[in-house]
Amino acid sequence: MNHRLSLLGMLLLASCAAEAPRYYKGNLHTHTLWSDGNHFPEMVVDWYARHSYDFLALTDHNIVADHDKWIQNDQVVRRGGRNALADYRRRFGADWVDERQQDGKLEVRLRRLDEITPLFADLLLIPAEEITSSFDRKPIHINASNVTARIAPERGESVQDVIRKTMRAVAAHAAKHDRPILAHLNHPNFGWGVTADDIAQVTEERFFEVYNGHPSVNHKGDADRPGTERLWDIANTTRRRDLDAPLLYGLGTDDCHNYHNASGSTPGRGWVMVRAQECTARALLDAIERGDFYASSGVDLEDVTFDGDVLSVAITEREGAAYITEFIGTRVDGEPGEILARVDGPRPSYTLVGDELFVRATVTSSLTADNPVWQGQPRQAWVQPVAPRRRR
Repeated sequence: MNHRLSLLGMLLLASCAAEAPRYYKGNLHTHTLWSDGNHFPEMVVDWYARHSYDFLALTDHNIVADHDKWIQNDQVVRRGGRNALADYRRRFGADWVDERQQDGKLEVRLRRLDEITPLFADLLLIPAEEITSSFDRKPIHINASNVTARIAPERGESVQDVIRKTMRAVAAHAAKHDRPILAHLNHPNFGWGVTADDIAQVTEERFFEVYNGHPSVNHKGDADRPGTERLWDIANTTRRRDLDAPLLYGLGTDDCHNYHNASGSTPGRGWVMVRAQECTARALLDAIERGDFYASSGVDLEDVTFDGDVLSVAITEREGAAYITEFIGTRVDGEPGEILARVDGPRPSYTLVGDELFVRATVTSSLTADNPVWQGQPRQAWVQPVAPRRRR
């Protein structure tokens, strides 16, 4: 009897261990030949599979890969893919590649997502779209992940109106199809399209890209306009101080378009690490909704905890790296985005005193990024903001 109880206990422990949440690595913003990327979708997915990603969303502009689409190889070559078709044939075999001659031009069929998915058993492919719109020539791009079909771009009377209408369209799509859909605002400083006040006021929007690896997104801002981290803090200050609205969470993406050279918007620059019990769309999106994730451009975290009073970070140490963590937030009567504490080492923490509207953390490594956007770019991680349990 004792032996049987012991065996049962071991089986229960094994079951619990199997269900323990862990971090999954993914990218929720990348492009293929379905819109303005320059490689075939299978080749794009293969890159992420070979680089140990757990999930990926192909987010082409105003289109979902759910129908037949043919592209001229001349167009592929013009985008920089001189050897793209040859590489595609070599990787997946000539029998897989659909080709035809149309009006004297070689065309290749772009495979649908349902055709591609079975090729990658160890990588979750989430159907997605970059809903691409504008107002007064200001770009407004919002990614919707886990869609069932294309969501049409919206028009509006202001930037905020377009964002709000897009968010409502995504919510309606989710309700109609009874599935979770993550909507997040892309690269707000691209074309200087979206301001901190725009993000703050549209409280339906709860996620944006605090880091995007495209070289043209003005991540660091300029002399007159804030970078994306500063924009994040300004928006959350307005939300917490003036609107009593939910905190805005920050994602990392690479927004890759270019797969054939080392310049431009290349893969692997930014991603999210999501803590979930399993790598399914529902589990991952549920975890993101509750803020159980961090954004990264090269720093890995073992754990992030918040007990209502103390925000703690455990950093995965790399040989030769030193780490500085800045705990950043806004006090009730303070300026947006104050550095509340700066902590060296792999186990930083910050104890909230109760007068903070929110606190978040940025971890910076002394090592430079593997695929830097700018010279000397450090590896970083961005921890989601939290609010104090008790307000003073």
